[in-house]
Amino acid sequence: MTGTKITTNTLTSRRRFLIGSGGIAAAASLSAVPMAATAKQASASTSSNPSEEKRESTITTKDGTQIYYNDWGSGQPVVFSHGWPLSADAVEDQMFFLASNGFRCIAHDRRCFGRSSQPFNGQDMDTYADDLHELVLHLDLRDAIHVGHSTGGGEVARYIARYGTERVAKAVLIAAVPPLLVQTPANPGGVPISVFNGLRASVHADRSQFWLDDSLPFYGYNRPGAKVSEGVIREFWLQGQMAGFPGAFFCIKAFSETDQHEDLMKFDKPTLIIQGTDDQIVPYTLASLLQHQIIKGSILKLYNGAPHGLMTTLKDQINGDLFAFCKA
Repeated sequence: MTGTKITTNTLTSRRRFLIGSGGIAAAASLSAVPMAATAKQASASTSSNPSEEKRESTITTKDGTQIYYNDWGSGQPVVFSHGWPLSADAVEDQMFFLASNGFRCIAHDRRCFGRSSQPFNGQDMDTYADDLHELVLHLDLRDAIHVGHSTGGGEVARYIARYGTERVAKAVLIAAVPPLLVQTPANPGGVPISVFNGLRASVHADRSQFWLDDSLPFYGYNRPGAKVSEGVIREFWLQGQMAGFPGAFFCIKAFSETDQHEDLMKFDKPTLIIQGTDDQIVPYTLASLLQHQIIKGSILKLYNGAPHGLMTTLKDQINGDLFAFCKA
C-alpha cells in the first residue's frame, strides 16, 4: 500500500483490516466482486446492533489466551474443531445445517487463528486439547459429539486421550491428521519431512500467496474438470490471512509430527471416520484407513475422488452423513 500510512488510530488490528472489503482488494489484488464471507465478517465487526454483538463469545484460558467461539442452536451439543490454517467459519455449512435440525453447534477459533488472540506459545496438540477442554467446561457441555477436520481431528483425538470421554457421546474424524503424517523410521510410508519444510518455507516467504496456491489442492481445484469456485478460494485466503504468523508456522509441526497412535486407542465411543480418496493434503492411506484399524467399532466412509476440503465441496453429502450419525 505505497503512500498510505497505517497507524493504530486508523487500523486497530491486521485482522480488522483484512475483513473489510477494501483490505481484501488491496492485500490480494483481487477483482472487485461482492464476497458474502467478507461482508459477513465486516458486519460482525462493525455492527452496532447489541443483539449481534452478544453472539460474539469468548473465553480466556488459564494462560490468558482469548478463544473466540460460535454457539448456535439448541439440543445435543456438536462441537467442531477446524483445520489449518482456517477458523470456525470453515465449518459453518455443517453448523447451520445441524443447528437448523435440532442440535446445538459450537465451534471455536483455535488459538492464533481466526478471531482468537495470537500468543507465540502453545502451538501444539496438548495445548489445543487443553483449550478445547476449557471451552467444554466453560459451557458445561455433556453428551457432546466432537467433530474434527484435519488438524482439528488431531485436536479431538488428543482431547479424548487427555480428558477421557465422560462428556463425550460420539466422535467424528473428517480428513483428520492422526495417527502420524511425517515419515519416520517407525513410519516409513509417511510424508517426507522435506514436504513440511517446504510448507514452512512458503509460509515464511509469502503467506498471502501461499494461501491462494494451497487452496487449489485443498479443494481439488487443480484436478482436470474441477468446478472451481473463486469465492471459496477467497474465503480460504481470508481465513488464512486472519491466522497469526506463529500459528500459521508452528502448527505445521503440530499436525505433521505429533504421534497420535496411542490417542486413537483411547477412543471408546461410537466414531465415524470420513475422508476423500483424492485427498492431496492428508493421504487417506496414512489417515482414515489407519484410524479405522485402530479405533474399535469405528465406521469408515470413503468418498471416492473427494478432496481434503470436502466439507465445503461436498457439504450436502457430509451434512447428511453427519446428521444420520448424530441422530443414530
